[in-house]
Amino acid sequence: MITALCGGVGAARLLRGMVEVVPAGEVAAVVNTGDDTVLHGLHISPDLDTVVYTLADAVNPETGWGLADETWRVMEALSDLGGQTWFRLGDRDLATHCYRTQRLAEGAGLGEVASELARSFGVGVRVLPVTDDPLRTCLTLVDGPEIDFQEYFVRLRHGVAVSGVRFEGAATARPGPGVLDAIAGAETVVVCPSNPVVSIDPVLAVPGVREALAGRRDRIVAVSPIVAGAALKGPADRLLAELGVPPTAVGVARWYAPWVGTLVIDEADAPLAGDVEAEGVRCVVAPTVMSSLERSAALARVVLGALG
Repeated sequence: MITALCGGVGAARLLRGMVEVVPAGEVAAVVNTGDDTVLHGLHISPDLDTVVYTLADAVNPETGWGLADETWRVMEALSDLGGQTWFRLGDRDLATHCYRTQRLAEGAGLGEVASELARSFGVGVRVLPVTDDPLRTCLTLVDGPEIDFQEYFVRLRHGVAVSGVRFEGAATARPGPGVLDAIAGAETVVVCPSNPVVSIDPVLAVPGVREALAGRRDRIVAVSPIVAGAALKGPADRLLAELGVPPTAVGVARWYAPWVGTLVIDEADAPLAGDVEAEGVRCVVAPTVMSSLERSAALARVVLGALG
């Protein structure tokens, strides 16, 4: 079994390539829920939905999130009424959130609902929220208050400097059903090219997860989300720099070194391989930019073959 730690578009694309290489039933995706929020009375799980939509070949190819061929009549009507529309939800995407909210109100756990949605979309990968309990990523702005992740990422378009990050609810959260077993039973644990600060760290913040991963360090392969000193998508490079870590493949190695044994870095960063290994992390150099399904599958082959 392959277990992947996931958050965001990069993770979803690597997972989509992975199921070209191994059967979907052999893959478990442990997904960040720190991005979850409640809007319009609906429980929204952006990372879970991006993973499912991408694996179902239903994702919007232009954005990497949301559904393809979406319509926006609800948001347009809400805007006409003067309602809150900075977080845009497509009409069919709204159905996903309505279903999730209904099932949670009926007493189902988030993991149970994630499995139901995955089956509905024909997804064979086991989709495991890192926790069924409330977990929220909160960021303290250099020149302002603490805000939640979606306000930072969407409303402010991650264009403000951050001085700190915390994960509300982490201290009392429990690993979701199947999460620790998926880590313990994996032949390889893959850390997808996700934002280390706000996609992977919330996963580690759930008690028991970091310890389980540290015990598998030699079987963990991460993919750097930083290429040539920049994030391909999102604010990973700026967040690392704002928190005092070089926004390079070496900085990613330093961030992950306590629990990751191998790091795959892009060919553009090949000169940094020695510095990566000086952080105590074995380095593999390969093309990591997933500009097509074929490139995603090629990267998956490298990652899955990195441990021999």
